This record gives sequence, C-alpha cells and structure tokens, in this order.
Amino acid sequence: MSPNSQNANPLNWMNRMVSEPYYLLHFLAFFSYIPVRCSAAQVLSPPRSAHLLHREIQALLTFCVLAAVKGGKKESWEAFIADTLFFAKIFLAAMSLVLDYHLALWYALAFAVIYIIAQQPAYGGLGTTNQLTPLQLEALLTEGNTSKFWMVEFRSLSTSTCIRSSSFFPNSQLRFSNKNLSFGTIDLGLFPNAAEKFESPLGSLHQLPTYMLFHDGAAISRLPEMDFQAKIFDSPVSKTSLRHFELDKLLSII
Repeated sequence: MSPNSQNANPLNWMNRMVSEPYYLLHFLAFFSYIPVRCSAAQVLSPPRSAHLLHREIQALLTFCVLAAVKGGKKESWEAFIADTLFFAKIFLAAMSLVLDYHLALWYALAFAVIYIIAQQPAYGGLGTTNQLTPLQLEALLTEGNTSKFWMVEFRSLSTSTCIRSSSFFPNSQLRFSNKNLSFGTIDLGLFPNAAEKFESPLGSLHQLPTYMLFHDGAAISRLPEMDFQAKIFDSPVSKTSLRHFELDKLLSII
C-alpha cells in the first residue's frame, strides 16, 4: 500500500479511536486488563504470579512478531488493524484464561457484543469516489457522455473484505481520474438488485468487491472475471487488482 499522509497520521488515528465506536470499545476492553491484572497481583501466590508474568511476556513478544510480519505484508491500514486486533483478542483471552476462566468468558462475551454492535470503519482518506445509486449510474451510462469511461466498484461495507480493500479504489481514483475517466461506487448492501441489473451476478456479498469498466453504456471489462456461463472466477482482492484494467494505458488513448 502507498498510504497518504492523512491516513497514516498518528493524530488522525487517535481521533478515529476516540470517535469510532469500533476502535473505542476495543481500546476499553484491552485497557480493562490493566486494573484487573493489578488487582490479581495482590492475591496471587508468588509462583503463580511469576508463571502469569512469564506467559504475558511470551504473549507480548509473539504478538509483536506477528504484528511486524503483518505490517510488512499489509495491503492496507484497514487490513493491518483488523489482523492485529484479531491477534490481540486471542492473546488477551489466553492470558485471561491463565488468570481465571471466568475472566476469559467475560472477554469472549465482550468481544462478541462488540462484533454485533460495532463495525470496523472503511477507509476515510483522500480520493473518496462518487457514491451512486443504480438509477444514477444507468442515467450516466445512457444519457450522459457515452464516450466517457466509468470505473465502478460494487461493494458492501457490511463485509470485512470490502472494508479491508476500501482504500484501493479511492487511491486509483487519485491517480487515474480525469475528464474522460470517472470513478463511482454502488453499495450492494443498500441496492442488492443492482448486481443483476449491470450483468454482475452475485452468489453472496462475500464475493465482493467487484470492479467493472464501462464505455459506450456497456461493460467492457470486469474483475473478478466471468465466463460465458456466468461463472465467476474468484480471485483475492489486492492493491494490484486494478492493474487488470490497464488504466495507465487507457489514459494514453483518451
């Protein structure tokens, strides 16, 4: 990923941690271990306290190694945060189980509640694309400048895959958008019937995101690719996925 300065700014992330329920609730859950641990240290026997400290050091070192490995391979900040929070929850539950299984059950319940009531925010940096409805896109393709290219992302922010990849499309817009090439997004969580309308058959929301390039009112390319029997060839989404459309070559001819 090539993060812009706004997305990688620590102050920006601190602001999001306070303002976004997803980050705030996770922070409070992790922070709650500190007073619990301090209280437990007063009642634990010296051998058990030493054993717990040893396990905590092991867990912390393992977590740091995993976070460093994921950080080196990260496709986006959203994916990196999702993975590190997942690892942190596993290690916190494990340490709680060493301390007391009731505490481990409490954390399991707390994380289950967070999963139900809060969702990880999507990318909120520069390059936000036009949020379109199916009717708006249809009008743009048929009534507008039909010689214009439209790059459209079909997604649903209720799925983790779309959240993890939510920075790829805006970053491509910043690089390639011009008067003859525009970018738009349709949320299939809000408009589920739009998939069939634009010849993008969908078995489930977990097959998203789908990218389509339109010209002269018709789709000329799509990702994931689809054969003549409308069978979708599933492929993992990455920051290099949009190279499939060769937008850099497209810029040289428009």
